[in-house]
Amino acid sequence: MEYFCYHRDRPGSLPLREELLERHWSYMDRYEKELIARGPAFTHDGETLTGSVHIIDLPDPAAARAFAFEEPNYQAGAYRDVLLRRWRNVLGRTMWEFPGDRSSGSHYLVLGLGEGPAADLDLPPGRDELIAYGPLLADDGNTWLGTAVLLRAPSPDAARAVLTPDRYADIEVHAWEFGGRR
Repeated sequence: MEYFCYHRDRPGSLPLREELLERHWSYMDRYEKELIARGPAFTHDGETLTGSVHIIDLPDPAAARAFAFEEPNYQAGAYRDVLLRRWRNVLGRTMWEFPGDRSSGSHYLVLGLGEGPAADLDLPPGRDELIAYGPLLADDGNTWLGTAVLLRAPSPDAARAVLTPDRYADIEVHAWEFGGRR
């Protein structure tokens, strides 16, 4: 079962996150084979950390909750909340298999939250610019709650355009970086 996990930062938590960086990476090392994508999210200008994205394949909801809530930054209070949803890997690949140049262009997290009939289930044009793409689902694995996308795009507006705007209650766009040890 694939899960999208977005730990949203608590304002002012950067010093704590920096202090816990090695513990965070060591924790993530335990899930190396299960991770589909990971990395920090920032404000549009890339100046302020807004959270941490992890897309992961785990056996069941209990394992996903344990992953999300045993994470060292969460345990220490660096995050204000956690969005944890079932997710479907429409691309069928990991961020490490992204065919594009990771070092060029701008990368974004686009998070569309909605309800009702599912939207944006089919891949948009420009598949090679997509790093991760899939619907956010309720615990039943069927009920559509939105869409989460990691992609390379020329601007935040171009990134936002990957989703159908009138199908979502809210669409968030954050600058995003490939995560993990450097």
